[in-house]
Amino acid sequence: MKTKVLIVDDSALIRSVMSEIVNSQADMEVVATAPDPLVARELIKKHNPDVLTLDVEMPKMDGLDFLEKLMRLRPMPVLMVSSLTERGSEITMRALELGAVDFVTKPKISIGSGMREYTDLITDKIRAAARARVKRTVASAAPTTSLPSMRSPLISSEKLIIIGASTGGTEAIREFLMQMPSDCPGILIAQHMPEGFTTSFARRLDSLCKISVVESAGNERVLPGHAYIAPGHSHLLLARSGANYMTRIEQTDPVNRHRPSVDVLFRSAAVAAGKNAVGVILTGMGKDGAAGMLEMKNAGAQNFAQDEASCVVFGMPREAIAIGATHEVAPLTALPGLVLGHLAAHGGRALRV
Repeated sequence: MKTKVLIVDDSALIRSVMSEIVNSQADMEVVATAPDPLVARELIKKHNPDVLTLDVEMPKMDGLDFLEKLMRLRPMPVLMVSSLTERGSEITMRALELGAVDFVTKPKISIGSGMREYTDLITDKIRAAARARVKRTVASAAPTTSLPSMRSPLISSEKLIIIGASTGGTEAIREFLMQMPSDCPGILIAQHMPEGFTTSFARRLDSLCKISVVESAGNERVLPGHAYIAPGHSHLLLARSGANYMTRIEQTDPVNRHRPSVDVLFRSAAVAAGKNAVGVILTGMGKDGAAGMLEMKNAGAQNFAQDEASCVVFGMPREAIAIGATHEVAPLTALPGLVLGHLAAHGGRALRV
């Protein structure tokens, strides 16, 4: 049975190209297209699509307003189609908070040919969206209770938290980091996201969390109470310089079709931190991170995976669990406490280098 896709975009060219891409696949079809949310609303009732692709900037009704109403009244998998601009990235971050499963970007030039080059990416994301767990959103969610500050003499500056995620990861990372106390160990994060969007992502997290969150520029000393997000154009790696941990960024080839790649970050953590690292693999499509997490485990790291019920897409955690790379599997809400509890119990002394 084919995945039914409804395309909503005010650009006739984008609607045409997206339709061509979707209809070229044997397992999906475009059931309708709409130039604005008002038309889309009627088409949703008529066709009951499995996945909606939605332009972030729309006429007649703002894309975010439409998404907010949709996720509150009739939740369904939504894939945002975003422009590669600062405004586009900020709107997209908000769309993910409102419940969109994922997003793709429009190419900067030559829209028709550029979108065709994105065929594999777009169709993979539609497949993931069709399988995603979508939850009804409420107008105002109560804030989650924060975990207490650690203040434990057993937590050494040698300890690190290493996180990887993909589809659904922006919200999972936000929920995880918002529970981190200001004195938590340094955190390195690889989230599959294109260039430019990681800047808005880091800025948004920094405004919400007790810890400092930045897009990594490379060659930074990894400090407690700080999180470093892989920039969308580069791999993020952990390195040692004397007694200090440092960030490193590289524009080498994509790994598992991704740059940044979770495997690259996890493998570097296995080498540089070994048993002083805690690995966390969150919701995501594909298998990126599984092999690297196994290397972390073999190097002595303690690894945690998000459970299936709380994942938007259970691909990446499932692959890590399947090859025996994880120690514990838990709901997203429980992971921060488990990670901090492990660190407090196994803090030990700082290594002598």
